[in-house]
Amino acid sequence: MKKLFTAPAADGFAMPAEFTPHAGTILIWPVRPGSWGNDPQAAQEAFLKVSLEIARGEEVFLLAGPEQLEAARSMLRKALAEEAVHTAVSTNSLRENTPAASQAPVPLYPIQVLPLPSDDAWARDCGPTFVTKQLPASSRSSKTAAGSSLTDGAAPCPLKLSTTLVRGISWKFNAWGGEYDGLYPNWNQDDALAEAFCEKLGFACYDAGEFVLEGGSIHTDGEGTLLVTASCLLSPGRNPRLSQAQIEAKLKAYLGVKKILWLPYGIYNDETNGHIDNICCFIRPGEVVLAWTDNQEDPQYELSRACLDYLQKETDARGRRLVIHKLPIPAVPICFSETDCRQMSFEDGEDTRQPGERLAASYVNFYFSNAAVLVPQFGGVNQKSDALALELLQRLLPERRVIGLPARVILLGGGNLHCITQQVPQGEKA
Repeated sequence: MKKLFTAPAADGFAMPAEFTPHAGTILIWPVRPGSWGNDPQAAQEAFLKVSLEIARGEEVFLLAGPEQLEAARSMLRKALAEEAVHTAVSTNSLRENTPAASQAPVPLYPIQVLPLPSDDAWARDCGPTFVTKQLPASSRSSKTAAGSSLTDGAAPCPLKLSTTLVRGISWKFNAWGGEYDGLYPNWNQDDALAEAFCEKLGFACYDAGEFVLEGGSIHTDGEGTLLVTASCLLSPGRNPRLSQAQIEAKLKAYLGVKKILWLPYGIYNDETNGHIDNICCFIRPGEVVLAWTDNQEDPQYELSRACLDYLQKETDARGRRLVIHKLPIPAVPICFSETDCRQMSFEDGEDTRQPGERLAASYVNFYFSNAAVLVPQFGGVNQKSDALALELLQRLLPERRVIGLPARVILLGGGNLHCITQQVPQGEKA
């Protein structure tokens, strides 16, 4: 692996939007008792459902520590076998009335289980952030491109072929706040994961040094605009010696963005100090969804209202006023139960859970995969909220398949679908 100490923007690299094509997605096998319980099987099954849906359109890299490797592979084999049976049954039931061309199920992309240890399963935050560089288009003849000879004396038809280069970034990770307000006391394996993944897969990797950042705290439109929250990036547990201007300069140098929009807050009671990926994200350049509630008695109301007021006054890097869509949070707050808390155990110095503690539930924490938009579903008393979120996102993204996945068990760990995934853009390793 080539380790780089330059700044990506100076090398012509920038962070692409999540909704652009992926080569694959990273997930991490969940086992930490303080996040997934003493028996993490329910969480592991939820992660596998996410993996299978993503694999309908791209490769999946599922990371596991050496002691968990065989268990992860065994459960994956079982899930793949069940998926094959389900696909066969579905295909047979449609065979009589379905054109032959559409009968064959779409094969899944590979799901690789890789031996890479971590301290928890938040791939978005401890995995690498990827940046890309578009090389100038080169010309070559259609004969070269297609590998076939020309007929009738026709002249070669030049094709313009561009190349996208991909590199990773390894930020400093300190469990969302280090000694000040970090969520667990030992994070060395998490901190080493981004570089280890790049080495394993053969990506060159930028070393961001002591600059603390998590992938869930940044979101870009791919056209020069970055969304962040001040509550997170200016929190004392991350980069206390840097001013907002210095943090902004660092982000521009590493992510190749031109303008940073500093929303004031994230979701209420979000233990990450309010990651942007739970409150607001781009669905296309110039257009965002914002977590919202009309209930003025809900503590989230003032937080979302402040974000809305801010966004309405701002433009993006290209001078566009943003189109803002309100995406309601679950109507009924989701809280830890006594049963949930009894099933967890915590090491000394780890953040604990209490019955009645409100979870940071938001439908904005969805994930753009190649094949679909994967949206958290919380079930129970929030079934109507779940359905509304799917309806709204499908209306906003008519060109994509929007599907819901059960996610309460992932929420219990402290995050959701976007938090457990990290996209690897399409392109050549550089």
